[in-house]
Amino acid sequence: MKRVLVTAVLAACLGVSWSLGWSSAASAQAQAPGPTLAAVLQRDILVCGTSTGAAGFSLPDSRGEYRGIDSDLCRAVAGAVLGDRTKIRWVPLTTQARLPALQSGQIDVLIRTVTWTQGRDTANGLNFTAISFFDGQGFMLRKSLNVTKATELEGASICVVAGSTNELNLSDWARTNNIHYNPVVFEQNDEARRSYFNGRCDAYSTDASQLAGLRASFPHPEEHVILPDIISKEPHAPVVRHGDDQWFDIIRWTFFALITAEELGITSANIDSHLNSQNPEIRRLLGLSGDHGPLMGLDRRWAYNAIKAAGNYGEIFERNLGRGSPIGLPRGLNDLWTRGGLMYAPPIR
Repeated sequence: MKRVLVTAVLAACLGVSWSLGWSSAASAQAQAPGPTLAAVLQRDILVCGTSTGAAGFSLPDSRGEYRGIDSDLCRAVAGAVLGDRTKIRWVPLTTQARLPALQSGQIDVLIRTVTWTQGRDTANGLNFTAISFFDGQGFMLRKSLNVTKATELEGASICVVAGSTNELNLSDWARTNNIHYNPVVFEQNDEARRSYFNGRCDAYSTDASQLAGLRASFPHPEEHVILPDIISKEPHAPVVRHGDDQWFDIIRWTFFALITAEELGITSANIDSHLNSQNPEIRRLLGLSGDHGPLMGLDRRWAYNAIKAAGNYGEIFERNLGRGSPIGLPRGLNDLWTRGGLMYAPPIR
């Protein structure tokens, strides 16, 4: 009889433990800081690799503050990890220097219009975390040339950046379409842009979103046209080093938290009004239930801090690239999956 009672009590205890669900399991699995997280916490600064200048993505303003979608993603990570969006050391990197800087440990994360390719993902000791922007390569030229499609660029001189996917895509496109062109190659984006503006080449070829940002910065943007042709897929993603899965998870899930926040209607302005929500999904996102932050070695309010630091993904897009910005891009593929876009976050549970 005693054995029966003991068995019943144990079963009841196990039932109670099971009913506590994810929270109890997560507490038992809370992670200690891995190498990258430990280094960031020790110096109390996130070292973020960024562009030397790309309007709408990462470009210093008149006060030296970096502005753009990539800059705001860095701020979201700083918020998630350090609880402070300002604790960032910006490291502007050229196209050719960006991957070696990450490989060597000069930066903690590279968030800089980097296209995710198979070669980069497998041959460089790097991991691409999540697609933060869907883009494609296009062409910009002066309207006075009366060119309406890319295949009319036979014999044209085209500015492009060395070591970029743009340089390789342009070569592939020309070979496929039997187009002969004269490449004018530069090490840095700024050099290519200045050269195009000063008339050293007939056209400039890079990601279409960057072309839109560049045109918006010209004194007379109406004098330049971006052709409708898109010749490549350019999925941008934050990049980290191989071998630190915890840091990989932090960068990836911070981005997913921004997507989830937009899905749930949570913004940097109204987030505090959701702290009393009984919606289970909102409670998990904001750290009101579950131990999703500790699973990555972070505070339970990691996602709250990220959203507070930069806003949800829609806010970030509209502020830097959207119709309310000087660039004026439509969301397109970068809209939520519920509105016909490709932005889709796995559930936080």
